[in-house]
Amino acid sequence: MILERAFPLRKRISGGLLLLACASFFLIPSSMLPLPNTQELLSVPGEIGHAGGRLVVSLRAEPKTLNPLSAIDAPSREVIGAMQADLIHINRGTQLTEPALAKSCKVSSDGLQYTLVLRKGLRFSDGQPLDADDVLFTMRVYLDESVHATQRDLLIVGGKPITVRKVDSSTVIFQMVKPYGAGERMFDGLTILPRHLLEKTYLEGRLGQAGGLSTPANLWAGAGPYRLKEYEAGQKLVLERNPFYWKTDVKGNTLPYLDELVFLFVPSADAQVLRFQSGETDVISRLGAENFSALARQQRTYTMTDAGPGLEYNFLFFNLNDLAAKAAPEVTSKSKWFHEVKFRQAVSAVIDRDAIVRLIYQGRGTALWGPVTPGDRRWVDASIGRPPRSPDRARALLKEAGFSWRTDGNGATELLDSDGKMVEFSILTSSSNADRTKMAALIQEDLKELGMRVQVVPLEFRSLIDRVTQTKEYDACVLGLASFDADPNSDLNVWLSSGGTHLWDPSQAHPATPWEAEIDDLMEQQLDTPKFEQRKKLYDRVQEILAEYQPMIFLASPDILTGAKNSIGNFHPAVLEPYVLWNVEQLYVRSEQVSASR
Repeated sequence: MILERAFPLRKRISGGLLLLACASFFLIPSSMLPLPNTQELLSVPGEIGHAGGRLVVSLRAEPKTLNPLSAIDAPSREVIGAMQADLIHINRGTQLTEPALAKSCKVSSDGLQYTLVLRKGLRFSDGQPLDADDVLFTMRVYLDESVHATQRDLLIVGGKPITVRKVDSSTVIFQMVKPYGAGERMFDGLTILPRHLLEKTYLEGRLGQAGGLSTPANLWAGAGPYRLKEYEAGQKLVLERNPFYWKTDVKGNTLPYLDELVFLFVPSADAQVLRFQSGETDVISRLGAENFSALARQQRTYTMTDAGPGLEYNFLFFNLNDLAAKAAPEVTSKSKWFHEVKFRQAVSAVIDRDAIVRLIYQGRGTALWGPVTPGDRRWVDASIGRPPRSPDRARALLKEAGFSWRTDGNGATELLDSDGKMVEFSILTSSSNADRTKMAALIQEDLKELGMRVQVVPLEFRSLIDRVTQTKEYDACVLGLASFDADPNSDLNVWLSSGGTHLWDPSQAHPATPWEAEIDDLMEQQLDTPKFEQRKKLYDRVQEILAEYQPMIFLASPDILTGAKNSIGNFHPAVLEPYVLWNVEQLYVRSEQVSASR
């Protein structure tokens, strides 16, 4: 049960300017005026900052959307996280649940009913009230199959959708047919949507397409610390403080501190570093080890921080969609290779993961054979093997699968399939992610040893995602995912065959293979299993299936490498996304005197 209290947060610390009770002629900035007594606020402890200023952050690509229903890319999630709020939140610093829009959560003794009580006086960023009707509308939208919300899978327990009913304007009851294994964590990431703005769009069937970056600021609202101000295509997105936000520091000063949060669109990691070095941006994250080391050697007005192992897992995957009916003959041949388990196992066996960690991460990372990283020790399956690189084993697997070799006129080895066709394909990568482009290049060299001809094709991120999830026009791809939570349910949309981020073959109507059906069953079982030990056993089996069938060939996980100007207060990077903006409402710009003294 979550009670209304001040949480002793390790990283979510706060600040603010002490309001002075002075003579009537003393002018207090409107941004620091206390909200009406009718609003029930959450006080968060920590360092006291002061109001004003702006924080400038760079994103490697433009967000695809402001809509939390359809956001799967990191830039969109980062922006949305600053604009929206959920009922109960997982603190990215402590990794524990804490009150948010709901001030309390009471769980019934049988674990089937969650009664949530909202704070009094909640408002969206446009000033309109937020109450139980908005919660009901939100859940209706998430559960509507036609909307294709990425969160829907989390709301199906025991094969049936969670039901929600309103008790009064501030109380809602969530009812399940079976206990939910992750408990209160289910509410994290369930952004509460403004019914007054979106209901008409929803009823017209257009909600999934709503929330483009060019949406007028007065037509988009949330309950997060910031709200939309302006968008300049290809350049930047500007948010301004939400004057109706529901948090304060321990002195009673309303949060957030900053007047503006500016996201600059910077297309490459190197360009991001230059912007940070020149002082154009205030914080930086998602750094590669090479750039981190370069910045660390030169730090004067800023400080670099290695936050340790995160939850990001990088992987290679092949196109396992059923393309036979509409594909050209050469595509059909490739599809046959990719669907062969021994082909994927051979690729995995020849990849030099240690070289990836050494050459790309400069040792600030770890090799992976599964999706659970060292940053999530509680859920990792220690029984999964970590076999060393073995080209000999890779060749043996390919031979068993009917492949053979020949030498061309220049003495180079070529791999042939059972029909005598040469094995050649392309690997897509994001042009804005230098690390993954380097990974693909290293894999290209590794596969050359097996006689495979591989071309690395960098694409703009949105184009890459469209290829993978929409048109399905690709051979293979190197991508990465970062879990929102240490609990396996945060990746439910990845492992369920019906999930939109089940990348190798997304949004299946029915499991395409027996092993995908088994994963579905295991994930659904753990979803409603209350005991950790039982859930751990089920999820271990999921990891073992993934290790055997290799739909994703897991590569490596980087440490969380970040930096910030010394003038930025309350900067405490976490290993969960968003790494540096998880406490954005408490970030502030220190005074010139404090900054100069450092």
